[in-house]
Amino acid sequence: MFVSLLYSQKGTQKQIDTSLVDTTGFIQYYIIDGDTIPHEAINLDEVIILRRLKFKDKLSRRRYLILRRKTRKVYPYAKLAAERLTTLNNRLESIQSKKKKKRYIKILQKYMEEEFTAELKKLTRTEGQILVKLIYRQTGNTMFQLVKEYRSGWKAFWYNSTAKLFNISLKEKYDPINVEEDYWIEDILQRSFQSNILKEQKTVLGFSFYDLRNKWSDTTKTASGKN
Repeated sequence: MFVSLLYSQKGTQKQIDTSLVDTTGFIQYYIIDGDTIPHEAINLDEVIILRRLKFKDKLSRRRYLILRRKTRKVYPYAKLAAERLTTLNNRLESIQSKKKKKRYIKILQKYMEEEFTAELKKLTRTEGQILVKLIYRQTGNTMFQLVKEYRSGWKAFWYNSTAKLFNISLKEKYDPINVEEDYWIEDILQRSFQSNILKEQKTVLGFSFYDLRNKWSDTTKTASGKN
C-alpha cells in the first residue's frame, strides 16, 4: 500500500512519492517532484543495558554461578522443544485426517524421544526443573499441558507423578515477575544472549526485562534496608 504525503511550499502542494523510498540502507531517499531528498535514518536493534552484578556475599555469588551453569546447559533443549512444537503445529494445520494427525504426532514423538532421552537422563533434579520452566518460557505451556495435549491426559498424570519422585513438577511455570530465582534465570539468559553464549529465541511471555530489573532491584534494596 502506498502512502501519499503532501509537502507545502509557497502556497503550492507537491506530491511525495514514498513508493520510491530506499529503505535498504542507512539513508532513505524521498523523490519529491523529481528531486531526490536524502533522509538519514539508522535502524538499530534493541539493546538491553545490563548492570554489573553485585552480590551481598560469596555464597550468593556461588549460587548465581551454579544457576548460570545449569541454565546455560538446559536452555538449548527448551529452545529446540519450542521449535519442534512450532513445526508440529504448522504441520498439523495442513493435515485434515485425524488418523494422519495421530500418525504424524507419533512419528515426531518418537524422533524427539530418540533425540533427547539419553541427554535428558543426564540432567540433575534442579536442571530438570529449570528445563520445565524454560519450556514454559518458550511455549507458554507447562510440560504437563503439552504432554496432555499431544499424548493423553493419563500419560500426562503419569509423567507428572513420576517426575514428582525426583522433586520435579511438570506443572511448574516460569514467573520472573514474582519468583526471584526465575528473575535471575532471565538475567542469566539476557547476559548469555548478549555475549553470544546462547542463541536468543524470544519468549512468548509478555514481560519486560527492564521492569523486572527495576522491581527486583527495589525489592533487594528494601530487604537489605530491613536487615
